[in-house]
Amino acid sequence: MTEQATRATRTKNWARSEVAPLLEILALCGLAITQPLLDVTGQSPDFFLFYGAGRGKILLLVGIVTLVPPLALWLVGALTRLVGPRTRKITHATTVGLLVSAIAIQFGKQLLPMRGWLLAVIGIAVGAGIAYAYWRWRVPGQLMRIAALGPLVFVALFAFASPTSAVVLPSAALKARADVTQTRASHPPVVMLMLDEFPLVSVLDKNGKIDQNKYPHIAELANASTWYRNATGVSGWTPYAMPAMLTGRHPTKAVAPHYAAYPDNLFTLLGGTYDTDVQETITELCPPSECGDGVKREGGLPALLREVVGLFRQIASPRDEPARDPEASYRENTLAEARSGVAPDDPKFRWDTLDDNQPSRFTTFLDGLVPTPRPKLHFLHLLMPHTPWNYLPSGTRYEAPEDFPLDGPGWVETARDRHLAQVGYTDLLVGKMIDRMKQTGLWDKAALVVTADHGVSFTMDHQGRGMGPVKASPEEVLWVPLFVKTPAQQAGAVDDRNWQHVDLLPTVADLAGVAVPWEVDGRPASASPRTSHDHVYSDLPGKPVNIPDTGTFQRIITGQAGPHMALPIRPDLIGKQIDTLRVSGTAGPRVKIDNASAFADVAPDTGRLPALVYGHLPATIRDGTPLAIAVNGRIGVTTKATWADKQGRRFAALVSDEGLFRPGANTVELYEIAGDELRRLPIA
Repeated sequence: MTEQATRATRTKNWARSEVAPLLEILALCGLAITQPLLDVTGQSPDFFLFYGAGRGKILLLVGIVTLVPPLALWLVGALTRLVGPRTRKITHATTVGLLVSAIAIQFGKQLLPMRGWLLAVIGIAVGAGIAYAYWRWRVPGQLMRIAALGPLVFVALFAFASPTSAVVLPSAALKARADVTQTRASHPPVVMLMLDEFPLVSVLDKNGKIDQNKYPHIAELANASTWYRNATGVSGWTPYAMPAMLTGRHPTKAVAPHYAAYPDNLFTLLGGTYDTDVQETITELCPPSECGDGVKREGGLPALLREVVGLFRQIASPRDEPARDPEASYRENTLAEARSGVAPDDPKFRWDTLDDNQPSRFTTFLDGLVPTPRPKLHFLHLLMPHTPWNYLPSGTRYEAPEDFPLDGPGWVETARDRHLAQVGYTDLLVGKMIDRMKQTGLWDKAALVVTADHGVSFTMDHQGRGMGPVKASPEEVLWVPLFVKTPAQQAGAVDDRNWQHVDLLPTVADLAGVAVPWEVDGRPASASPRTSHDHVYSDLPGKPVNIPDTGTFQRIITGQAGPHMALPIRPDLIGKQIDTLRVSGTAGPRVKIDNASAFADVAPDTGRLPALVYGHLPATIRDGTPLAIAVNGRIGVTTKATWADKQGRRFAALVSDEGLFRPGANTVELYEIAGDELRRLPIA
């Protein structure tokens, strides 16, 4: 036999001997990596929509998750064959043991109460036992090779049976799109500003009217439009609420908020008759045929991979990892949280990376508000005043730790103060929209809708948007602002009909002169009002709950509704100069203002201020102790000591008066309020 033939035979034998290890690793990686990751991401189509991932990018990610880990492990092991067959057998058995350990830990977290090192030891023991059995007997290897079909099954379930399949396979669903019937020849421009997490009570004064002093632009909008004061959202989870608003149907299935799952929606209805300028956020209801490829979100495949790697670390950890999203009680379902497979009682979502681009998205929306030869739909879903709260009413930003508690004495009051500050900024944006529409002439020509998809509760122990908050404080969760301005409308009006947000689609279609060719649960504003006073709320799709209105709306419009919160702490002190008050010094342990260094060089012209003050207190200061925070010698806010969060912080408060800050070095001081006296607390 020639040397070339001998080399070819060795290569052939090497390849044949590596088929079995490759299949075995493929099977184990399928159970340890592919199945859990595809199961979680398959249940979270909103994750892909968030990153703007289309079919190609999703399938590429699936391919990476399915093939890269087993191929990498196999290749490393295969190279050890160069040392010798026994070395190769040892490395492969070790790989088998490690993968089985990872599988055992994942199953152990579901079946066993122990966590941490004890669960890790159990997982390693199981892996070592299977590796030994693999070394001694042939049956374990044979079973693994049969199981190599598993990854194909997992991929098929992801692509064809999971909620994400609507994103992966959009073409079939779009065939159900209905033809549009026009009801008149002329069609006015339509402008829709969809806000998020915005309770109606947040803009009302003590008389149940819009607070014109705090929110002058929303009051201006109300004075020129029809204010539907009795409008309620249909769900606290945006991936359910927004499709309901834009299809006119209550949510019935847990599917992706995607045009494939909802082919009958506002955008497909107006398409052909209207040009579209659409900016969605988490939803992707406007198909490429009407909206092109949409807005490209930052991150792309690298961001998807980073998220998936982080998720796998959490899945494989023998500990119950804390939620990576620190504001989980406010947000909708994170990818990691979806792993449980149980819809949360308080629906959540991760908005953190969209925080910085909200103003720029709004600017883009404003730029597009110009008359056009053809009728046009201008649509923006803006995450305002939704968390994260980082804006003062002027639009000035402040930084905040991402892991602040949002419920509990002291913490929930600070959360609502921050929310209301961001409502003030939202009011400013509404004013900019009004000014822009007046400048371009759209104000008198367009049908305008401004509303929000749902509210949020700040009631103690019932913060959020699930059924618990709905039952405890429906006025905060269900009732949202809704203003509809018809073309040429000049005078404001109030309509107290029982509006439910499934009414939005038929109302907009009516204003646009387009008939809705599919059945809807809602009714247009031109139709007769409902006779029932019940409001339908779907915390879970397909499980609508009737929320009776036994006086809630009346409490709202008479100023008696709102968060069930503690009374403000010494509001009479706000704005007082420290040198006009009785002040004494206090010896003892020092307090720590965590962001004190931010006051050393303040630059208001950058649009940023250290407005949120927070830190640590010594144990000698009891929970509930009233505190005052002074900036440059003037009290800016009062708060109270509260229980320590995970970082040990025991106070936080928002200084919303920007006039207290000055360029350069600023002072920040903390005082204990003791009757008519302030006790200066020493600062570390």
